[in-house]
Amino acid sequence: MNASLSFNTLNAAAEKFGTPLYVYHAEKIEQQYQHLCAQFEPTQTKFFYACKALTNIHILKVIKDMGCNIDCSSINEVQLALHVGFLPNNILYTSNSVGFDEISTAVELGVNVNIDSLSNLEKFGQAFGGTKAIGVRIRPDVMAGGNLKISTGHVKSKFGIPLTQLDALKLIQEKYKINIHTLHIHTGSEIKDVAVFMKSAAVFDTLLPHFPTVNVLDFGGGFKVPYAPGEQGTDMAQLGAEVKKVMKQLSEKFGRQFIAWFEPGKYMVSEAGFFIAKVNVLKTSGEISFAGLNTGLNHLIRPMFYDAYHHIDNMTSPNNPSKQYAVVGNICETDTFAWDRAIPEIAEGDLLVFYNAGAYGYEMASNYNARFKPAQVLYQQDTAKLISRADQFEDLLSLQVPL
Repeated sequence: MNASLSFNTLNAAAEKFGTPLYVYHAEKIEQQYQHLCAQFEPTQTKFFYACKALTNIHILKVIKDMGCNIDCSSINEVQLALHVGFLPNNILYTSNSVGFDEISTAVELGVNVNIDSLSNLEKFGQAFGGTKAIGVRIRPDVMAGGNLKISTGHVKSKFGIPLTQLDALKLIQEKYKINIHTLHIHTGSEIKDVAVFMKSAAVFDTLLPHFPTVNVLDFGGGFKVPYAPGEQGTDMAQLGAEVKKVMKQLSEKFGRQFIAWFEPGKYMVSEAGFFIAKVNVLKTSGEISFAGLNTGLNHLIRPMFYDAYHHIDNMTSPNNPSKQYAVVGNICETDTFAWDRAIPEIAEGDLLVFYNAGAYGYEMASNYNARFKPAQVLYQQDTAKLISRADQFEDLLSLQVPL
């Protein structure tokens, strides 16, 4: 949690653009990236922004302009990255249960590709043989992450090629002379414990004798971001030091230079984002005081989907004495953002702000209940600009075949 924009700035944005409203702070994104780079050996490390966290093209341009690379989870994200001006070599596409046509398109576009199934690796071999270098995603059988729904490396996970299928993987590689240059492991999101990344390094150590052409060790992403007051994130200085040490050990052991890749998404944009909503209704039920907002899970689903915590403050009256509230939405579901949360006393019409709203907020928004998606604003160089407008009624009909 980091209030990089003042209440005055956020209130001014809400007055100008209306609510609900997402506001992003460009300089905070740059600060996060610069801090990250400072903790790692630059010649041994390459970062790709995991754009599934937030794909607005104005945000992607901020990412590109500050020199970061980009990680994509779909061919459409790849196309967005190219549209913004990322060079193909600075784009990483990590596929997951996709049709081979997506992989083929990504290869033809010249971007870096990770494959996560034996089936698609076989198809890659048939289509390209040893003419194109490729990465493979390995499932390390490591349980990690802040929630089972965002844990991706455990034994029941759909992601990656299981370690138990190493022999089958090798047979396909040898059959088609596939040039595997990257080993990729991603164990989950919200990983605070640096030791989890070192477990990935230990898996790389066991795999490298089987892959003499590999020179990239991809540790994935999933850095822990502090959401609640007083919460601590991943110790990036410790992680940087440990990665530097293990990369040196592996390079000496195998007699070749390795580079480490990481795909931070939430780490880059979470704290740069703010979500502003207006209090429509106050009502009580027994001892519960409900604050009903002009938004719901259709705009911010993380609390309902992941039981995620977002700190909430009263921007209109921040100095009021605190009172306990259940903060709820206006959707025909039980869309509760917070139960029994201490917030400066609220009046109807007050504006509340949700912190850490930059990652997986707008990106997971929908038109559920036929409600409009909110506008997005980028605050950069002391200026707020609209980067996507709020929906209008015509937008609800725009993809539907007329009656």
